Amino acid sequence: MPATTSTAAPPPARASTAAGLLLACFGAIAFSGKAIIVKLAYRYGVDAVTLIMLRMLFALPLFAVMAWWAGRGRPALTRRDWFGVLGLGFTGYYLASFLDFAGLAYVTASLERLILYLNPTLVILFGWLAYRRRVRAGQMLGMAVSYAGVLLVFGHEVQIGQGGAAAWGALLVFLSAVSYAVYMVWSGEFVRRLGSLRLVGLATGVACVLCIVQYLLLRPAGTVLAVAPEVIWLSVLNATLCTAVPVLAVMMAIERIGAAAAAQTGMIGPMSTIAMGALILGEPFTAWVAAGTALVIAGIYVFSRAR
Repeated sequence: MPATTSTAAPPPARASTAAGLLLACFGAIAFSGKAIIVKLAYRYGVDAVTLIMLRMLFALPLFAVMAWWAGRGRPALTRRDWFGVLGLGFTGYYLASFLDFAGLAYVTASLERLILYLNPTLVILFGWLAYRRRVRAGQMLGMAVSYAGVLLVFGHEVQIGQGGAAAWGALLVFLSAVSYAVYMVWSGEFVRRLGSLRLVGLATGVACVLCIVQYLLLRPAGTVLAVAPEVIWLSVLNATLCTAVPVLAVMMAIERIGAAAAAQTGMIGPMSTIAMGALILGEPFTAWVAAGTALVIAGIYVFSRAR
């Protein structure tokens, strides 16, 4: 009687895959919660400059420890490495974060998340512009579908009375996505040289310092003492649960299931933001929002498969 072979993964492999998927899902949901916390903080009259400073102030020690831990036993950074870290910290975390926070003052959390979810399409476009990388027909189709979804939700927000404020906020969030896409295209060489966790720790640390300096230049130092206590606690939650913790969760997920699978699970991010926006913020969930979200997710799925 011939021996049979089993194609099932051994229990340790299945357990590792399940843990990786859970970590990736948690990271996507936790990242999405950032917009909800920012919108809640805005209800207490705080401005974007002060709010992002508080978030980065509390996140700085966490990312400093992350950079130190990932850099143990590794070669010291060269001058070129430091210039790269400074540039990446400015574009990928300082500028992108500030524009995102500023835009959230004018648009719903749902629209913000859908716009940011277009980031992979911008990375491909910049890759084509900078390196003449080929863009496939399937990718172009996915991009068209996803952008149509964003325009559908944006048009609905304009229709219900947001008008110029929605347009300004959407532009700021889109520029945030552009800034982060520049970081993604530019960071490839430095990820290989420094490692992803070390680079994230260092670049985010630079962004934290820039946000603190920006606050000191634009606001009287004592104004932070006048913010509501709720803003402080929301900023602590933002810095930990929605910033540092998801970074670690996604890194651990990539180790277990790979970058492609981890990226696919990120599709739950927009849905979780919409759900939290409706339940926590009371944002309207209409057929327009549902249709636009479905188009964006479908478009990014087609786009990812085409890659």
